[in-house]
Amino acid sequence: MAMDIEKILELMPHRYPMLLVDRIIEVESEKRIVGLKNVTFNEAFFQGHFPDDPVMPGVMILEAMAQVGCLFILAGLDDREEKLVYFAGIDNARFRRPVRPGDQLRLEITALKIRSKTCKMRGEAYVGDELAAEAEFMSMLVPRKGRAEKKSPS
Repeated sequence: MAMDIEKILELMPHRYPMLLVDRIIEVESEKRIVGLKNVTFNEAFFQGHFPDDPVMPGVMILEAMAQVGCLFILAGLDDREEKLVYFAGIDNARFRRPVRPGDQLRLEITALKIRSKTCKMRGEAYVGDELAAEAEFMSMLVPRKGRAEKKSPS
């Protein structure tokens, strides 16, 4: 199942400048998901990181991986409009090569452990066939403010 930007915007609360996923190209239910991020010179972070030698900050690569993981979790929920996915932890993050304007990140996320409210995943970010970054991260589901409370009995 692929997802275009309209489907991504439907599932995720993130918006510019924090939305870091352009397309989902592959989903294996409860196993893995693959997304794309087209890195352009217009990204806000390139204004200061670094003006004469633009490099995508590592934390933004991690955020892009986490957002693909978020889509993996939300796509499988019936009540996804009532939930948010939060970062809960990051382990073993490694950065292997710089990511620059014009690169396309292929973000491959594999589920390691799925529970009702948490998910541990492994993420790998590639530029072409080269590994750019990798990490393991935990995510947790929380109620979306203003949504779940409206449905709760008083």
